[in-house]
Amino acid sequence: MTTVSFSWIFVVVLLQRLFEMQVSRRNRNALTPLGAKEFHPESFRNIAVLHGAYLLSLFVESYPWRLPLDARTILCLVAVACLGGMRLWCMASLTPYWNVRIIVVPGGQVKRSGPYRFLRHPNYLVVVLEFLFLPLLMRAPVTLVVFSLANLALLRQRIRLEEKALRELTDYEKVFSVR
Repeated sequence: MTTVSFSWIFVVVLLQRLFEMQVSRRNRNALTPLGAKEFHPESFRNIAVLHGAYLLSLFVESYPWRLPLDARTILCLVAVACLGGMRLWCMASLTPYWNVRIIVVPGGQVKRSGPYRFLRHPNYLVVVLEFLFLPLLMRAPVTLVVFSLANLALLRQRIRLEEKALRELTDYEKVFSVR
């Protein structure tokens, strides 16, 4: 079976993360004059460390980054591409409120558009699925298991902290009927 180098996947993921950081910074700067405040900055720090370790583990475990062009590779590539599109949809739907940090404008109105019409946290679903599909693509089973479980634990905490800030300072409870 033909194998192909997939070293480029790391460049694509890194560029995507850098783009997200730039958008996040721009959005934070746009919200600051409206009184936006950051809550639980340690949650971002923990997620950033986890994502860095995840990408490093994926890079090391999947070396030499040559994959067969089989059904699993194609399925995983399609899934990763769709997840990238879903992430962009999430970002576009919340602009300028989308952020990698917990940034809340007190008294603000929560947006329920795009994928947020269907799920409270579609961006986090994208992250969970990326932590599954990228290691499946790159044939990195240890990275898949270890980091998927760690990611789920961190996201569970992150969602709890984010929803608490949103419930206390916005119309989140009314918009999403959260109890």
